[in-house]
Amino acid sequence: MAALSDILHAEDITSLQNLQLFARTVVEGFTTGHHASPHKGFSVEFRQHRPYVQGDDIRRLDWKIFGRADRFYIREYDEETNLRATLVLDASGSMDYRGQKGVLKFDYARKLAAALSYLLMSQQDAVGLVTFDTKVREFIPNRTRITHLHHLLETMIKTEPGRDTALAPVLESLAQRLKRRGLVILISDFFDDPAAILKAIGVLRKQGHEIIAIQLWDRDELEFPFGQWARFENLEKDDDFLLLDPAAVRLRYLEVRRSFEEQLKEGFRRHQVDYLPLPTDEPHSAALRSYLALRMR
Repeated sequence: MAALSDILHAEDITSLQNLQLFARTVVEGFTTGHHASPHKGFSVEFRQHRPYVQGDDIRRLDWKIFGRADRFYIREYDEETNLRATLVLDASGSMDYRGQKGVLKFDYARKLAAALSYLLMSQQDAVGLVTFDTKVREFIPNRTRITHLHHLLETMIKTEPGRDTALAPVLESLAQRLKRRGLVILISDFFDDPAAILKAIGVLRKQGHEIIAIQLWDRDELEFPFGQWARFENLEKDDDFLLLDPAAVRLRYLEVRRSFEEQLKEGFRRHQVDYLPLPTDEPHSAALRSYLALRMR
């Protein structure tokens, strides 16, 4: 079983310094934070100052404090609220794959989830976690307490990949459980019916949730580099395998894979979902930092 230090490293924390994950759309929360609230009428009521970080709106700098302290501070108002972010972590059989170049897909996924949990909770945002295969395995409600972070990480550590995938019904279940609009971060390879996935995502978007879709690929899945007859096993079903000559099916495989990815990408674009494809041989902390820096800009 993985240890806490295996999924959240000190260098991950250092890498995320000076970065934040803001909601781009209106969210509903219950404490003061950094995100636009749907509730009107309080914007003139000052709440507090906080240190300026890269990406903040410079129109909200308090120049009087700068004149006294020679440091930048941002004015916050009661119209701002904390974000309710829900991490949806794929623990199906296909995530149990490790090629020659990358790491186990599920290990990569939970490292991303751990880093995002830390980042969001350092912003005083409320974080929840869903793990799934054919159904929801764990549902941990959104909380802000630091002890909650340990609960999230421990759940990620004890979770191991299962069998079949059924993402669409999981998202439909999530749409019924999430009572306040917020941010939903999907970390998965999305190896399921794209049409069903996109239909369920459409429901979440109509409810006002913002969605980030992080799709994980092993380099083998991207390039299909196999050169000799081999046994290809279905990681989601027992005793299901094919003996194939890779050279005979490689072009068709790559064609189907590209079509699958394009269908997802176009659907995400249509639903205004942030899409981040990541190969597992790319360091997760560097990939996450690049994405967050771009999103802040």
